[in-house]
Amino acid sequence: MFRLSIISLSLLLAGCISLDPDYQRPAAPVPSVWAAQGTQPAASDVLTDWQHIMTDARLNNVVERALTSNRDLQEAIADIESARALYGEQRASLFPSADAELSQTRSRTQDAGVSSSATADGAVSSFEIDLFGRNRSLSQAAKETWLASESTARNTRLTLIAETSTAWITLAADNGNLKLAQDTMTSAADSLRITQLRQKEGVASGPDVSSSMAIYQQARASVASYQTLVAQDINALNLLVGDTVPQNLLPGTLESLSPQAIALVPAGVSSSVLLRRPDVQEAEHNLKSANADIGAARANFFPSLSLTASAGVGSSSLSNLFSHGTNVWSFAPSLSLPLFTGGSNTAQLRYAEAEKKGLIAAYEKAIQSAFKDVSNALARRATLDEQRDAQQQYVAAAQSSYDISRRSYEAGAGDYLTVLTNQRSLWSAQQDLIALQQTDFENRITLWQSLGGGVK
Repeated sequence: MFRLSIISLSLLLAGCISLDPDYQRPAAPVPSVWAAQGTQPAASDVLTDWQHIMTDARLNNVVERALTSNRDLQEAIADIESARALYGEQRASLFPSADAELSQTRSRTQDAGVSSSATADGAVSSFEIDLFGRNRSLSQAAKETWLASESTARNTRLTLIAETSTAWITLAADNGNLKLAQDTMTSAADSLRITQLRQKEGVASGPDVSSSMAIYQQARASVASYQTLVAQDINALNLLVGDTVPQNLLPGTLESLSPQAIALVPAGVSSSVLLRRPDVQEAEHNLKSANADIGAARANFFPSLSLTASAGVGSSSLSNLFSHGTNVWSFAPSLSLPLFTGGSNTAQLRYAEAEKKGLIAAYEKAIQSAFKDVSNALARRATLDEQRDAQQQYVAAAQSSYDISRRSYEAGAGDYLTVLTNQRSLWSAQQDLIALQQTDFENRITLWQSLGGGVK
């Protein structure tokens, strides 16, 4: 028994062998900095949690509600729990399962009369000693799958924060467009009234009244259209949040928001931060899982050793079960050596190796896609401030032209066509300014998301 224990211990220690390939993280196939950054020094860490980016108290509250009630996020969390349970199930194969049993049997035959027997034992059933690390590799693969599901959930959370913030900003932009359409309609109604009065006095012509009526009806139609958009924006926001957003948490117009309602992440970022993006981490965990699968496939070529053992006591009567001399035991090792599998083991190994090659490509593409996202966001950021400033100057000039032409027309020195043209130009310029303000906020969200956010 002593020698048997030594042999068993040696075999168990041999189970530490692993045939997994030595994992090396593939080099990132992207430059170390983004071209749009110029010569700015790389920041050591720009990833801050979302509360430091979405600084408006109402938006902060809305995002908190979404993180609590959104159904997609709840589904992703359930997937984590499922993957973790599968990992626990696979990991259990690394340990023997022990069972205890107590039984008594009574039987009667015509020749021997009544006979009885009682046994009590503990058994290890078909425990496979992991000589070449197959079970350990399968357990590692299951663990990496679990970690990949956690990265998926983090990516879902990151996307949810960005989409909720974008939906909130879209609602603010459409609120601004609705107010602009309402103001334009009010102004057009006033112009129509004045033009009609001037027509009665014989000063204005019929075409002037028709043109004035046209822009009034155009503004009226825009009001109805933006009222629909605002209602749809609220519905979209409620779906993302997973509940009805209270009225006091909804935004006003974009103009009413602080320029820092959504903060801008610091400039000067190394592309190495992309390795912290949840989708990139998910791709790497999938790659590590495939690497472990190769180790399991390699182990299929080597012998496997299974043990079945039991030890206990036995007696012809239950009262004498634990008496001296009633010990019983059995030990049944089984060695299995693959001789001919019809190429199955070779095919499994080739499949695992091909899967790893594909996942290396997927990992590298994930980094390249992340790099492109940040590059596009930075490229838009580089010209956005100048474009917005130019648009603000354009709106001011268009407003001045409209005011001058209208006063001139009311004084009888100008024509109504000039007033109408200037009014339409002003309206269009104001709409473009709202769109640029919306783009500015959305770009801040996109840049933060593209860098991997700060989701913990």
